[in-house]
Amino acid sequence: MSGVRTARVAAAAVLPGELALGICLLAGVRPPGWAMAGVEALVLAVLLLEARVLRSLYVEARAGGADPRAARRAAVERAVPVAVRRLVRHELRALASLGRWVLRRAHGVRPGDLAVAYTGPQTAMMYGLLFVTAVETVGLALLIPWPVVHRVFLVLDLYGVLLVLALHAACVTRPHVVRPDGSLRIRYGALFDLVVPRDAVASALVDRRYPEGRLITLSDDGVLDLIVGSQTSVTLRLNRSLAFTRPLGATQWAHTIRFHADDPRALVRAVRPAA
Repeated sequence: MSGVRTARVAAAAVLPGELALGICLLAGVRPPGWAMAGVEALVLAVLLLEARVLRSLYVEARAGGADPRAARRAAVERAVPVAVRRLVRHELRALASLGRWVLRRAHGVRPGDLAVAYTGPQTAMMYGLLFVTAVETVGLALLIPWPVVHRVFLVLDLYGVLLVLALHAACVTRPHVVRPDGSLRIRYGALFDLVVPRDAVASALVDRRYPEGRLITLSDDGVLDLIVGSQTSVTLRLNRSLAFTRPLGATQWAHTIRFHADDPRALVRAVRPAA
C-alpha cells in the first residue's frame, strides 16, 4: 500500500506542474532550460513509477476475479488521484486536437453557430517559443558529450514542443461558440468549457482589459477572468451566478465573466441578452 500512496502523491505533485509549465509557455513565460528539463525528467520518473504500481494493482484485481476492463479501472482509480486523471484527460484531448488542427475541423461547432477565435494574443508567442526551444535542442546536442543523456534530453525537448503545440491546437479547434438561440459557450482549449444560457445573460460589451493573474482567476466578489495573452476583451454580466469547473475539478461560481475574443464586436452582437 505504501507504493500506491507514493505513486498518488508523486503524480499529484508532479503532473499538474507539467500542465502549468505548458500554460506558462503559451502565456509567453519561458522558464530556464534546466527547469524545463528537470520537470520533464520528474514527469518521466513518475510515469514509470505509476506504470509499475498500476501493473501490480491490475494483477491483484485479476487475481481477485475481476475481468480485464474492471481490473484496469480499479487499478487506475486506486493509483491515480482524480485531479491527475483529469489532467491526463485534458492532455489526451489536446493531443487529439492536433489532428483536428491539421484537418481544419472545429470541435463543437454546428451549422448556424458563430465560432469566435481567441488565440490571437498567444500565437506569435507560441511560435517564438518553439523557435527558442529548437535552438536550445540543437545547442544541447552540441554541448552534451554523452549519447544516452543527449537522447533523453532530445525526447524530453520534443515532447515539450509537442505539448505546447497540442495545447495551442486545442485552443484553435475549440473556439468560443454562439448558438442561434443566443446561448454562449466560452472555452479555453480542453481546459475550460462553460455554457452560458441566453436567459442568464444580463449584458455583453466590448471591454478590453489587461489583468494580472493566472489563466483562470476568480475574484472574491465573483468576477471570473479567463486570461489569454495577459488580456480580456469581452465582459459578460449575468443576472444570476453560474457554476464553472476548474481544470482540476473544483467547482466555483461567478456572476461576471471577462474573457478574450479575437473579434469581440462580432461576439457581442451575436449574444442576445434575455428580454
